[in-house]
Amino acid sequence: MRLVTFNLLHGRSPADGLVDGGRLAEAVAALDADVLALQEVDRDQSRSGHLDLTAIAARALGAPAHQFAAAVVGTPGERFRPLTHDDDGHGEPCYGVGLVSRYPALSWRVTRLPAAPVRSPVYVPGPGGGLILLRDEPRVVLAAVLDTPYGPVTAAATHLSFVPGWNARQLRQVVRALRGLPAPRILLGDLNLPAGVARLVSRWQPLGRQPTYPAGAPRVQLDHVLVDPRGGRSLPPVTAVRTPVSSISDHRPLVVELG
Repeated sequence: MRLVTFNLLHGRSPADGLVDGGRLAEAVAALDADVLALQEVDRDQSRSGHLDLTAIAARALGAPAHQFAAAVVGTPGERFRPLTHDDDGHGEPCYGVGLVSRYPALSWRVTRLPAAPVRSPVYVPGPGGGLILLRDEPRVVLAAVLDTPYGPVTAAATHLSFVPGWNARQLRQVVRALRGLPAPRILLGDLNLPAGVARLVSRWQPLGRQPTYPAGAPRVQLDHVLVDPRGGRSLPPVTAVRTPVSSISDHRPLVVELG
């Protein structure tokens, strides 16, 4: 079983700043993932050519099970609104996370996480950059119970806040939300937390420890694959961990192989 988490940067390539559906498909196909969690995912956004990035990834992997969960309607950094139970954002640009699986999905669950109540300073590189105050966005957790060769496995994708402290609070919320789903339970995503903090806060075990950000010369691990050590069957052992170079994004994908 190959598990991968990848922050897509909405499919943009740092080399030319463009989003190309064919290039995205090639990058995803090269990962050859059985379970793929995606963050910073666009659907119907003008900046990414009105593409459905999750659907492109699913086709590239030949994966029958896939779903996109929007965190907001609109464009982060510009104008957006949180989703509510009676607002699914269809027909408008959305942004969130995706989960793609070559294994059939027995069920899906979405959990919503509120945004931090205050703006937070974030460093933006490049001309005109520096420290700026950014408004946080609501976040979302997309979980599926998958019918794998090892029996039912819960896999969840998320992208937590960049606001220090608030992301740790969100991680605790995620852990509580996933406890009601079948074990083994796996969390894949950009947690915006270093590995030691993610492990301490969640009390889940990391399946791979390698830096993933920034993509050109990774210095910190923000992207994680964690497993709940409690309950039920155990997963096969980890046989390899990689962070391959990709043609898209400012993060490297984290690839964990089991079996």
